[in-house]
Amino acid sequence: MSTPDNTTDNTSTDAPKPGSVPSPAAFAKRAKPAAPTAPAADTAVPATPAVPATPGASEWGRVDENGVVSVREGDDWRVVGEYPDGTHEEALQYYVRKFDELAFKVVAIEQRHQAGGASASALRSQAAQLKSEVVGAAAVGDLKGLEERLVSMVDALAEAASQEAAAQRAAVDAAIAEREAIVEKVEALAARDPQQVQWKQTTAELSGLFDQWQEHQKNGPRLPKNTAQALWKRFRDARSTVERARRAFFAELDDVHKAAKQTKTRLIERAEALSSQGEDGIPAYRNLLDEWKRSGRAGRKADDALWARFKAAGDVLYGARHERDLAEQEESKPRIEAREALLAEAAKVADIADLKAARQTLTDIQRRWDETGRVFPREVERDLDGRMRKIELALKDREDVDWKRNNPETKARANDMESQLRESIAGFEKDLAEARAAGDEKAAKEAQEAIDARTAWLRAIGA
Repeated sequence: MSTPDNTTDNTSTDAPKPGSVPSPAAFAKRAKPAAPTAPAADTAVPATPAVPATPGASEWGRVDENGVVSVREGDDWRVVGEYPDGTHEEALQYYVRKFDELAFKVVAIEQRHQAGGASASALRSQAAQLKSEVVGAAAVGDLKGLEERLVSMVDALAEAASQEAAAQRAAVDAAIAEREAIVEKVEALAARDPQQVQWKQTTAELSGLFDQWQEHQKNGPRLPKNTAQALWKRFRDARSTVERARRAFFAELDDVHKAAKQTKTRLIERAEALSSQGEDGIPAYRNLLDEWKRSGRAGRKADDALWARFKAAGDVLYGARHERDLAEQEESKPRIEAREALLAEAAKVADIADLKAARQTLTDIQRRWDETGRVFPREVERDLDGRMRKIELALKDREDVDWKRNNPETKARANDMESQLRESIAGFEKDLAEARAAGDEKAAKEAQEAIDARTAWLRAIGA
């Protein structure tokens, strides 16, 4: 029902319908009133409680003959407004509805507190604000009972709000520590030597840390403004340091690559100019290759393309050598066969007992070996020469043994030793005979051992 133009209230507060103070359970059984004032945007909206007409309105309110409405508060009556143009019932119900609007708000806060999830601090603030609206309200109903419920609710929410604030402070402290850890990681990246940094990996790390920062800022608790700004400044400065170092590094690297590319391009031109020299250009190409190795890097893609050109120039020179090698190998086939035959012939020298004849035979084979000429490839020539060398060394070993055996000086020394040994044996044989004659077994044994030892020495020198 709309308020008549000539109706006056002691307050401008607009609210739902009350009379006596219903409990939340009682509200659930009563009819639905006009929509109440919307709750704060940051709190969950509870299910709208049912608000009925208030029974026993005359217990809490009265209307005089002039349409003045009063509400009973304890033993006293307080005027809440006038309603001169309607019936007493209409006047009373108008102010009862004002009470019910306030009661509806109280029930809404109680239900949100019971349901949980809403901020205790916010609910406490709303309850305190609503209490100020209830005290002295222009409404008819049990305002004192409504006020007492709000006082109890404010007290009950005070401890929860305190715990909530403590938990919030702890969450903020943890969030500050987490965000500072992110900052310290970025600062560690900024402190690295730019010349030792793996920039691909470092850039990925920096990007990941920035993503962590944004995620923490988006989903973490709100930090105090000064703290958040100080941490962000550290993060931003460290990230800027890394970015500057990266740009400087790659700018310098670009200059190095550019210089290396120019140097290698000139080396390619010089290498390509050697193509007319064929195989003779290989030594000069090798010198250019040494310069190439000292010229530095020009970047992976550029280096691959430049090397392909440089190698192609060298392939021309080595290709000329390869063609010559093929021709020489073809020309060497009959020489290889001739040397194989000479090796087979030389192998029979080991069967010649006469060393002088064996030497003459091998010397003749070696002369014919040299006359066959060079053999290609070089690996084949080295193998053939090695096999001939083994035959020559075997003959030389035989000659050395023969020389030692027939050397006049060696023979003289052997003859002198043989004479001494024979004289010594003769002397011991005489001692042996005398010892046996005298029956001296010990002396006889010693003499016999001396004879045996010297006889063995004679055999050793071939006597």
